[in-house]
Amino acid sequence: MALPDQLFYNTGINTYVWVLSNHKEPRRQGRVQLIDATDLYQKMRKSLGDKRHELGAGHIREIVRLYTDFAETDRSKIFAREAFGYRKIRVERPLRRNFAATPERIGRLHEERAFQKLVQSRKRDPEKKQAEIEQGQRKKQAIIDMLHDIPPAVYTDIREFRPMLKQAAENRKLKLYAGMRDAIYDALGEKDPDAAVEIDRQGRPVPDSDLRDYENVPLTEDVFAYFEREVQPYVPDAWVDEDYVDEKDGGVGRVGYEINFNRYFYEYQPPRPLEEIEADIEALEREILDMLGEVTG
Repeated sequence: MALPDQLFYNTGINTYVWVLSNHKEPRRQGRVQLIDATDLYQKMRKSLGDKRHELGAGHIREIVRLYTDFAETDRSKIFAREAFGYRKIRVERPLRRNFAATPERIGRLHEERAFQKLVQSRKRDPEKKQAEIEQGQRKKQAIIDMLHDIPPAVYTDIREFRPMLKQAAENRKLKLYAGMRDAIYDALGEKDPDAAVEIDRQGRPVPDSDLRDYENVPLTEDVFAYFEREVQPYVPDAWVDEDYVDEKDGGVGRVGYEINFNRYFYEYQPPRPLEEIEADIEALEREILDMLGEVTG
C-alpha cells in the first residue's frame, strides 16, 4: 500500500505498508496486490515538523475496502508474483589492447603490485631480509632491462606480443610467473578499440571490466532470448557471463524482486498546448520589461 507523503514528523517521503501472511486465502495465493492511496489524506490544521498530512476515518475505510475487495480498479492492481521478479545477468565485452615496450609504458611497471612485491620481505632476520630485498631489486632491474630488449613496435594482438616477451625472457634467462606476466601486460598495454580481441591461455575472450554491464531480465523471459533481442543487436561482441549464477537455483543471473509503484500507476499527462506556453512566455517578457522600466526610470 502506497500512502501519502508527509505523514510522519521526521520525514516527508511517502510511506509504504506491507501486508504479509503465510496463510493467504486461495484467491490471493501467488498474487500480489498493489494499492495506490497516495492522494487519500487531509491537511493538518497545524504542521508538526515534516508531518503535514494525516489519514481521516474515511480514508482508512477506503483503504481497507480496497484491500478486502481484492479487485482491479484505478487504485488497486493485482499481479502474479513473478511479474516483479527478474534475473540480473552480467554482460561482458572483450578486452582489446595494443602492446608496446616503450620507455613510458615500461615505467608504468613500477606501479604494478606484483612488481613492487619483488622488493618486499617477510624475513625476521635483518641480514636475511636485506639480502632478499637486494635480490628482488636485481630481479626488478633484470626485468626492466629485458623489456628494453623488445623492439618498441605496437602490437595490436596479444598473441603476437606474447612470443616476443617469452623470447626476451629466455634470452635473459628469466623465469616470469603468471602474475608477473600479467603485470607486464597491464603496464605495456593500452585500451584500443581497433585491436584484436584479447584471448586467454584457454582460448577464451578476456572480459573488459570497464565495459561490463548488467541487465535485469524478467523471470517470465528466457535469459538468452532476451539477450539476443535486447543486447546483441547493439553490441555484437558481447556475451552473457554464465558463471554469474544465483546461489539458490544455480540458474544464470541472480534473482531479485522490485516493486515500482510509479510504473503501474503512472498516468500520462499531455503537455500544455504550444499556444498557452507561448502566451505565458510573452506575459513574463512584458512583466520583466515593465520592471526594468521602473528601475531605469
